[in-house]
Parts: sequence; structure tokens; C-alpha cells
Amino acid sequence: MAESRSLFQRWEEYRPSKAMWLWSCAGSIVLTMIVGFTAGGWVTGGTAESMAAGARQEAREALVASICVSRFVAAPDARQNLQALKDASSWQRDDLIDEGGWATLDLLKEQVSGAADLCAERLVAMDQIPSAAEPEAAEATVDG
Repeated sequence: MAESRSLFQRWEEYRPSKAMWLWSCAGSIVLTMIVGFTAGGWVTGGTAESMAAGARQEAREALVASICVSRFVAAPDARQNLQALKDASSWQRDDLIDEGGWATLDLLKEQVSGAADLCAERLVAMDQIPSAAEPEAAEATVDG
């Protein structure tokens, strides 16, 4: 009867072939890449660039929308304009903002798309126009 060897003894005596080493390394590389791209958060260069471009656009929209809200609130007829904005349908609100010129920045060659919509959303969310004597309230309302 042959002597039964323990798992540790068999492990010590095992000598893989060069082909086994090659395929083990290749499989490890592929498995690492699959796990990295699915669960590890890895992205390709193109995906990273598109994510950065989207973040840049969102930041520009948010900046111009904040300026727009500040200009809107500072206008002399802000209360009437806010009521007209709230009475307008959602698809007309950005046109009212554009017509008022609150989202237009003279220094930009082309206007930021989406800023008027974001400005209108922020303005409609306001309960009332803050008074000029309360600049802290205006900043808090503008920030969201």
C-alpha cells in the first residue's frame, strides 16, 4: 500500500511546467483587469476625459447660474419677475431668464448652455426675494 502524503508534502513536491506558469500569469493579468475595471473603479483615458469635460461643463453652469440668481435678485423689479417666472411653464422659464439678460456674460464668446435652466430652477425654489439689507440671506438662498 502506498503511503498517503499530506497536502503540504504534495505542495512541496509539485513542479509546474513552463506552460503552466505562462497560463497562470496570463490568467492572473486578465482577472486583475476584469476586477479593476468592474469593481475597482478603473477607467480608460477616453472615459476619464469625458468625465472631466462633463465636470467642467457642470461647474461653468453652476457658476453662471449663481451669477444669474444674484443679478435677478438685485434687479429693482425682482418680486414681479419672480412671480412671472413661477407662473410660466417649465419650458418657458429659461427663455424668460435669457430675455432678461441675467444669464448673459459679456466676457464669454458663447453663452453657457444649461445655465439659464439651472438659474430658473434655483429661482423657482425661492420662497421670496431676500431684502437688500440681508446679504447673508441672499447668499444662503443662492447657494441652495
